[in-house]
Amino acid sequence: MSSRIAITGATGHLGGRVAALLAAEGIPLRLVVRDASRAPALADAQVAVATFGDAAAVTAALTGIDVALMVSAGESATREQDQETFVRAAAATGVQHVVYTSFAAAAPDAVFTLGRDHGATEAVIRESGLHFTFLRDNFYADVLPAFAGAQRVARGPAGEGRCSFVVREDVAQVAAAVLREPLEHRGATYTLTGPASFTLAEAYAVLSEATGQEYRFENETLEQAYASRRAGWPGEPDWVYDAWVSTYAAIATGALAPVSPDVERILGRPATSLDAFARSLN
Repeated sequence: MSSRIAITGATGHLGGRVAALLAAEGIPLRLVVRDASRAPALADAQVAVATFGDAAAVTAALTGIDVALMVSAGESATREQDQETFVRAAAATGVQHVVYTSFAAAAPDAVFTLGRDHGATEAVIRESGLHFTFLRDNFYADVLPAFAGAQRVARGPAGEGRCSFVVREDVAQVAAAVLREPLEHRGATYTLTGPASFTLAEAYAVLSEATGQEYRFENETLEQAYASRRAGWPGEPDWVYDAWVSTYAAIATGALAPVSPDVERILGRPATSLDAFARSLN
């Protein structure tokens, strides 16, 4: 077997962090990126250029690779099809095991519309004959400040629904641990969450207390949410508005509230708390 691990999305937050963790341990890598000029400079790391929807480029990028981290592609109207192209090409090229970053509660009928893409990709991977590990991340705690924007006010139809936000660094460390010993994680589906769940009002209260800056959450109806997004960001395709609004609507259902022990089980330490993450922002 090849000892070189392929990392897609290596120019992004998650893929780049996983690559850095593994490279620091001397593990040889192949960084699969869209723009070679943006690839991180890491010891014993080859660089290959490919987009998920380009089967020929994926084949070239993954030749000689047994294990690959498939960081889900950026949101787009064709993400589901592009990811299927990547999976089919990986299987045909001889990749044995794909570690895929999916989403908590991914399913064909997920309320979070982009979670449906993840459910479809999981199904394609299962059908492909590839060995797999699915990392079903909940929403990142890291995005909470961005959701609130410059005014530090988040608005959406989340109601009193709860979410067990996970810190991106925990996800990166779990992914690195799985890639170090992929045989131990074949066929596993891990749900990656923080150690507690919060309403959005509670989550922003934690950020306020930890950072000394006032954050707040204001609930919207579905109709108000669509209207505010269309007014604030006119001209986007419908799937973008659906994704934005369903981020909050999915929380309202309670589907993202359960707390999973998987981060602690894999890393041997508790998942990072929302308070600890918020204090790190100072």
